[in-house]
Amino acid sequence: MSSSVSGTSGGLAYRVLARKYRPKSFAELIGQDALVRTLTNAIHSGRIAQAFMLTGVRGVGKTTTARIIARALNCTGPDGTGGPTVTPCGVCDNCRAIAEDRHVDVMEMDAASHTGVDDIREIIDGVRYAPVSARYKLYIIDEVHMLSKSAFNALLKTLEEPPAHVKFVFATTEIRKVPVTVLSRCQRFDLRRVDAQVLKEHFTRITGLEGAGIEPDAAALIARAADGSVRDGLSLLDQAIALAAGTVTAQQVRDMLGLADRSKVIDLFEAAVSAKPAEAMDLLSDLHRVGADPVVILQDLLDLVHNLTRLKVVPDSANDPGLPEAERTRGAALSAKLGMPALTRAWQLLLKGLGEVQAAPVPQQALEMVIVRLSYAADLPTPGDLIRQFQNLHNGGGHGGQGGGGAPRGPGGGPVAVGGSAVRAVAHQAQPSQQPSPQPAPAVAVAVADEERVAMPRDFRTLVQVFAEKREGALYGHLTGSVHLVRMEPGRLELRLTTLAPSTLPNRVGQLLTEWTGQRWVVIVSDAPGEPTLIQQEQAAQKRALEEAETHPVVRAVLDAFPGAKITDVRDLKAAVEAEPQVADDGENPDLMVMQQDDGVYYPLDDEGDF
Repeated sequence: MSSSVSGTSGGLAYRVLARKYRPKSFAELIGQDALVRTLTNAIHSGRIAQAFMLTGVRGVGKTTTARIIARALNCTGPDGTGGPTVTPCGVCDNCRAIAEDRHVDVMEMDAASHTGVDDIREIIDGVRYAPVSARYKLYIIDEVHMLSKSAFNALLKTLEEPPAHVKFVFATTEIRKVPVTVLSRCQRFDLRRVDAQVLKEHFTRITGLEGAGIEPDAAALIARAADGSVRDGLSLLDQAIALAAGTVTAQQVRDMLGLADRSKVIDLFEAAVSAKPAEAMDLLSDLHRVGADPVVILQDLLDLVHNLTRLKVVPDSANDPGLPEAERTRGAALSAKLGMPALTRAWQLLLKGLGEVQAAPVPQQALEMVIVRLSYAADLPTPGDLIRQFQNLHNGGGHGGQGGGGAPRGPGGGPVAVGGSAVRAVAHQAQPSQQPSPQPAPAVAVAVADEERVAMPRDFRTLVQVFAEKREGALYGHLTGSVHLVRMEPGRLELRLTTLAPSTLPNRVGQLLTEWTGQRWVVIVSDAPGEPTLIQQEQAAQKRALEEAETHPVVRAVLDAFPGAKITDVRDLKAAVEAEPQVADDGENPDLMVMQQDDGVYYPLDDEGDF
């Protein structure tokens, strides 16, 4: 069959750029200077190894290098009298046959589809015979790590002592999967990822050879997307030339790859680290509208943070030609604005968020949550700042934090409550157990408006009442019935929790007290017995009041006069009058005892027991 797709004039099938511009000599290999130098010296000196192991990521030239080695060892020159050379002529019979993959003495095998020992046995049987027309018989095995253990073992002896006319060239992307017994018998070459600047120049040259044009930024985008792989980059360039039908622009490449505009990525990062989540959400919506991939946006943000960190550590890196222009012009100012703790924290949040976005059912939603998290974490103090603040409090140093500043601020400019478990962790690190508890200084407290600030509670009951006044009903209920007070000081509360109390109670109590009082509160969980709960105390007080009432002579007389009557409650009339002045009498009866008759009617008694 001779059918082909007509892609060029004359009816010839179109050849993709990755095949059309495949290097044919060592001089055409790009980005592998160490490999070229070693093989060049080896061929010139005649120190040619019996087996070569080529390893590297996809598309860096492993199989291409293997074919160049085959041509270099078997080239006979235009006149047919040449020997091994680093510059194959490309015109002799051996060079042309190897280039066209039809040389009988150069056998290329894909180990991914020939993994068994039977396939290796064919090689072992064939090495005994001399080459038909070439100088060396070469066996090129691609993806050699796919061979089975038995196949590797069968190859070992032949690989260690092959005939003089046989050479092996192995290629693999998973060098760790190749047995060390095989590696020890090979000369290993690690093909490195090709530098982005080298790829950019290579792609620009090929575009010109194809009769098209390409903007420098577009070539840089393709080189960065290739990630060091020449073949991947040429495939993208092929697609970009077909898309542009003329000059390849940066915007066309962004649309093709689903990339975000670099300047918009910088705007997004700057909005996030400036604690402006609303602005960041708008930028994310714009990027989503133009088709930017959420994973690519996060990768761009990570790349930006890495470049900004390098600019901060090595300012001269701003002159690196591989640095994007947007980051070169705006990066220095942004890097100087951000501290190293903020950059490292942003890196950790984005790196963790990358996995979340990749695993999320809706990546865009996960990306938005990552940006919101980054925005709200932008101005939080570092653990070191918290420890220094706490140490300043312990030493009576007043203001803590960076530059003696006050409390950290949130994204909306409001205060950030610092209490609960975070403060307990700082307390545990900064204060030995035998030292007295710290007295927090108001200057370090979270800012609260004067009209909203509550007074420092004088005792635990007053403190609990604050939660009732602030309508924190759930916490109020737990504080009255689910905790035992062990110790209380201004700014410090030590409690023993019952099984009914939630584990988040200390953290929440510390946060709210810090916000309401304007002073930092440390809430610690203790194993000491502590006092009875407030409800238990009230029940005990009620029981004592009933017992005292039963011994009162007037009450005894009433109980005797009304068989079956019982005391249900004892109240302080003075407190009742103060609470409800509209029902107060003339104030002559400060105490009120209530008796319940069998008919269910309550009757007040005076001091002499009369109704």
